[in-house]
Amino acid sequence: MSGSGLAVGAAREVVLTDDLTRTQMVMYAGVSGDYNPLHTDERYAREAAGYPGVFAHGMLTMGLTARAVTDWVGDGRLLRYGVRFRAQVWPGDRLTARLSVREVRDEDGVPVVDLDVVTVNGDGAEVVTGYATASLA
Repeated sequence: MSGSGLAVGAAREVVLTDDLTRTQMVMYAGVSGDYNPLHTDERYAREAAGYPGVFAHGMLTMGLTARAVTDWVGDGRLLRYGVRFRAQVWPGDRLTARLSVREVRDEDGVPVVDLDVVTVNGDGAEVVTGYATASLA
């Protein structure tokens, strides 16, 4: 049930994907219109840009993480959401979101919850860190 357990100190861990695929990355490029070859062209990523290969769009990781947030707080309740991209996400990565309730408070007479948001890869390295605020009313 969305919104349940939203008390200070409550935490939730959600596996976003066990194995991020190149197909998911290309599908995201199509939906977003972001065809930067760093995300879709293996040869370009290696030879022109010096990366080991293609890597996921930051906004793909941000979107996957946001889904974990809205699954917990409920659809249509998100008021603010922001992240910082900490590391690249590679094909094959397992991504896990770790959400925790920092504060429950009133904002202009409306009860809200403030969450700390972190997404880690399979090695435990933070790839996204951020915050979310959602209405409880």
